[in-house]
Amino acid sequence: MSVSQVTDASFKQEVINNNLPVLVDFWAPWCGPCRMVSPVVDEIAEEYESSIKVVKINTDDNPTIAAEYGIRSIPTLMIFKAGERVDTVIGAVPKSTLASTLNKYIS
Repeated sequence: MSVSQVTDASFKQEVINNNLPVLVDFWAPWCGPCRMVSPVVDEIAEEYESSIKVVKINTDDNPTIAAEYGIRSIPTLMIFKAGERVDTVIGAVPKSTLASTLNKYIS
C-alpha cells in the first residue's frame, strides 16, 4: 500500500473514518528532518500494509488540520485508531522507534 496524500478536506474521510489504525505524517517540503523521515514512513507503509493505513499531510497547504491537532514542529507523526489520536511521535525518529510505537496499536 502506498502512502496517500491527504488534505484538510479529505482528512476526516481518510483518517478519522478509517477502520484501520492510521499513521499520519505531518510534514512540509522545506523541512529537512521531514525529508529524512520520509523514506522511513514509506518503508513502514510497505511493511505494515495489511495492518495500517499511512498518509501524509503537507502542513503548509493544509493549515486547518495542523492547527486542530496543535502541530508546532515537524515532522510530527500521529497514530489514529477508531477515529481518535492515540499516540504522537515528534521529530525524525529511527524506524525501530516508529515500529515499536505502531505495534502497540495493531491488533
